[in-house]
Amino acid sequence: MRDIVLDTARGRFGALRNDNTDGVPLLALHGWLDNAASFLPMAPLLTGYDLVALDMPGHGRSFHYPDDAEYSLFSTILDLLAAADTLGWERFAVLGHSMGGAIASVLAAAAPERIERLFLIEALGPLSGSEDSTASRLRDAVAQRRALDSKRKRVFADPELAVQARMHTVVAALDEASSRLLIERGIRAVEGGFEWSSDTRLTLPTAVRMSEAQVHDCLRSIACPVALLVAEPTPPYFMPALRDTRVACVPEIRSVSLTGSHHLHMTQPDEVVAALGL
Repeated sequence: MRDIVLDTARGRFGALRNDNTDGVPLLALHGWLDNAASFLPMAPLLTGYDLVALDMPGHGRSFHYPDDAEYSLFSTILDLLAAADTLGWERFAVLGHSMGGAIASVLAAAAPERIERLFLIEALGPLSGSEDSTASRLRDAVAQRRALDSKRKRVFADPELAVQARMHTVVAALDEASSRLLIERGIRAVEGGFEWSSDTRLTLPTAVRMSEAQVHDCLRSIACPVALLVAEPTPPYFMPALRDTRVACVPEIRSVSLTGSHHLHMTQPDEVVAALGL
């Protein structure tokens, strides 16, 4: 995989691309606070694809939104379609992990004419919110956004400290090799050391979420074949009852599971590629 830059109508993306431009176009979307390096372990196995792994907006080496703009599903869909336009891809498949899988699901609902197939890992549709938590969620989002300007990013004196911090995160702990891959692309040099290159606003709560009924409506409108892989044990945001209900909404879907961690595409790439039918 080689580093590339995509200058789009929406902003400049950092990305990794293999050199198989004759292959099936495949856009890879990483998880929350990860980056394109998330797909490096899988890349050598995807020989039939023209693989482009993006750094999502606000992540890795891609552009950050202006101060007066907010990250949202809608804006991210526009970003991804702009990236595909710049690549010259009219139709393409999407490989998504976690947040990337959630966004891929909505992308397929919003632009069905562009999406050939979905390969999803640990997500089907975005996180939903109950209607009776709307006001409290909005209040929390406003308060945290207003307080953000007074906060400073953590500075690591040495990149090794960032590797250790990423290994032991509460959200999704990683082995050292996987953590090192992500850190190489996920920090930048600043005065006094290194800091995360991701936009701090990505750690804020989402102000408005779809209801579960709205998620179901999006899933029912997916027109392409879908392969879904979930790790066992199941992540807390994607428990079996929720997963099964969402799977039942998708017209053409194959769902499989593997024993492994949340980042099993990094630690068990051969098994993941086989399970997804890539």
